[in-house]
Amino acid sequence: MPELPEVETTRRGIAAALTGRRVLYMRIRERRLRWPIAAHVEAAVRGQLVHRVERRAKYLLLRLETGTMIVHLGMSGSLRVLAADAPAAAHEHWDLGIDGGLCLRYRDPRRFGSLHFTRRDPDLHRLLAHLAPEPLGAAFDADYLYLATRKRKIAVKPLLMNSRVVVGVGNIYASEALFRAAIHPSLPAGRISRAQAFALTAAIKQVLSEAIRIGGTTLRDYVDAAGAPGYFRQELYVYERAGRPCKVCRAPIKHRRQGQRATYWCPACQRR
Repeated sequence: MPELPEVETTRRGIAAALTGRRVLYMRIRERRLRWPIAAHVEAAVRGQLVHRVERRAKYLLLRLETGTMIVHLGMSGSLRVLAADAPAAAHEHWDLGIDGGLCLRYRDPRRFGSLHFTRRDPDLHRLLAHLAPEPLGAAFDADYLYLATRKRKIAVKPLLMNSRVVVGVGNIYASEALFRAAIHPSLPAGRISRAQAFALTAAIKQVLSEAIRIGGTTLRDYVDAAGAPGYFRQELYVYERAGRPCKVCRAPIKHRRQGQRATYWCPACQRR
């Protein structure tokens, strides 16, 4: 599933092409995504100017003159900027045509993504209203994380993936940040010390920033707005490296299922 760095990379790629452009049409070939695309969307966006493209957690927000398109990439979705006359291939479910002969095209083989349009403040939308702070923002710091973990028996890794604690820290980057902070993924969150909270928030910000800088991580489906894969996979220390030697200490990387997700860690570097 595309995580925060992949969504942010996509945002930056499409923002350059869309900002200041006018929507000429929206063509929907398949409405049955995670939730059906509402019947009014085409008429609602037609003729509107794209003011800016933002991100909230893993959602992309296309801010138009009288409303906002809210897009989620789901497990296998991607957005690419193409020539408006480029033939549609399989699994390419909608186009947003803009002036200048271009279109924004959404591809999603598994159809777990979504598209909504709202005329209200998007922060009040049911998908966004209860989201926690952004991990790269000032509100997410060691004091915040330390207080959020008090009296929590849940393991620290699934806690980091809870969007009501912090948004956008998915499976890949939670594993990588815990490695950099030298914290075992099964440590009960309530046992995190202030020093560990400081190390972990710094590691989360570092790993996400590095991933954004080199275009995110492509494991299977993800490509950016230009169709290029993300290259952060080469920088991974533990994720999907089970049985291979740790890049720091050479101990074999361990793997287990945790909260129905794959978890990877180094038994020597992450003893705490």
